Amino acid sequence: MNLLSIVAIYFVVWWIVLFVVLPWGVRTQAEDEDIVLGTTHSAPARPMILRKALATTLVSAIIVFGLWIAVDRYGLDLETFADLYFSPGSAQ
Repeated sequence: MNLLSIVAIYFVVWWIVLFVVLPWGVRTQAEDEDIVLGTTHSAPARPMILRKALATTLVSAIIVFGLWIAVDRYGLDLETFADLYFSPGSAQ
């Protein structure tokens, strides 16, 4: 894998992981009974965006590193998966 591929994969994985991490620890303003004027009741009271961005960065780095190890060190590729699930002659 070249560097550009790793950066592109990291970018995609980062956004997917962000959407997984965003709901962690969310309490709405209605749950805290501290509704700010002009906001909806379901808005988060403390979104903790920086903490979630750091967690997303760390988790994404671990996932991409594992993928890089699987591809570069162990030779994992799409053909391996295709052979597992779609063996030649199985479509009859």
